[in-house]
Amino acid sequence: MAGRTARWRARVAGIDPFVVDGLPAAASAAVSLWSVYQDVTDRPWWVYLLALGTALPLPWRRRAPVTVMVVSGLVSAVLSVVAHSAMPQLPLFVVVTLYTVADRARDWQRWSVLAVVATANVVGTHSPNGALFSLITTVGAFVFGCLVRELRRLAAVEAERAREAGRRAASDAARAVAEERARIAREMHDILAHAVALMVIQAEAGPLVVHGDPDRAVKAFDTIADSGRDAMAQLRRLLGVLKEEGSEPELAPQPRLAELPALAERVRRTGVLVELEVDEEVGPLPPDVEAAGYRIVQEALTNTVKHAEASRISVRVVREGEELAVLVSDDGRGVRLGRGRAASAASGSSGSSGSFGGRGLVGIRERAAACGGRAEAGPGPRGRGFLVSARLPLGTVRRVAG
Repeated sequence: MAGRTARWRARVAGIDPFVVDGLPAAASAAVSLWSVYQDVTDRPWWVYLLALGTALPLPWRRRAPVTVMVVSGLVSAVLSVVAHSAMPQLPLFVVVTLYTVADRARDWQRWSVLAVVATANVVGTHSPNGALFSLITTVGAFVFGCLVRELRRLAAVEAERAREAGRRAASDAARAVAEERARIAREMHDILAHAVALMVIQAEAGPLVVHGDPDRAVKAFDTIADSGRDAMAQLRRLLGVLKEEGSEPELAPQPRLAELPALAERVRRTGVLVELEVDEEVGPLPPDVEAAGYRIVQEALTNTVKHAEASRISVRVVREGEELAVLVSDDGRGVRLGRGRAASAASGSSGSSGSFGGRGLVGIRERAAACGGRAEAGPGPRGRGFLVSARLPLGTVRRVAG
């Protein structure tokens, strides 16, 4: 039913308004001519012509509503003077033109026309009943035109709101796609950078110790295998959500802080001492905070192993008030930055150098910001080594736990 109505409206909307307005013009002309024909007095031909002239301007009513009403009104006034009894009881041209003026004319024109017509109805009618009937007819047509005008205005407002909602929806969808692409890129960077860094270091060390220390060489190759398997498992989880609709995604839980000891152990196999301290009193955390804390530690360890030439790394994950504090420091070669570039590193610019990769810093800062937190990176205490510090708010813990 709704489809047929929509198609009917589309067909009507495609018809020329001049043709559509010819129908009420024809009806009005027929009423006026019939009224002259039924008059008690035989009227000459030019009276019929005047009756026809009251309806002839109606096809142009939408283009010039006030002009059409004035022309029809003048012809009607002449007809009323020369043959008042031949005037129709219900002049359709008055109803149509007054409705059109109320619907389409300017405000000052509308109310001026209403005042003139109402006065003419009272003054030009010979009986109170006739005056009342004329007022009801003209005022009713005017009110109906005002109602249609208001409905058209409300429809335009609703259409604009719908367009604005569509634009907002498209913008939100585009932003969501961009954010999801950034998230996937960040996840893949963290997973692959960590795994590849450990694999490269162990692969380079393996041939050097394969003859002198076979056991260490075996451990190096075991670390390579473990890193590869871990990367494959995490990539399988990440890419599972990108499968075609209808297939079952192979999902694994998001990384949690409880997995940090295994992460630290893999790094220890590269020959770097990793001291790990995880606060056991942290309690239940939101999944996004757990995942962000893990990834921040993972990225900091990866950059230290790749760039810092450090022999010791200290990792602390503790609760401080309503925040989770993540601190990763090393005793490596650190960075040598001027004041301007140090500020650049702290703000997340990829222009920083030294023991901390630019892309890694951006990823850590983005992960912290996604949780409503903040992250900083720069030289360690007294300018030695490198320090990564992140603070993640725990304000949602109660809602998650409850």
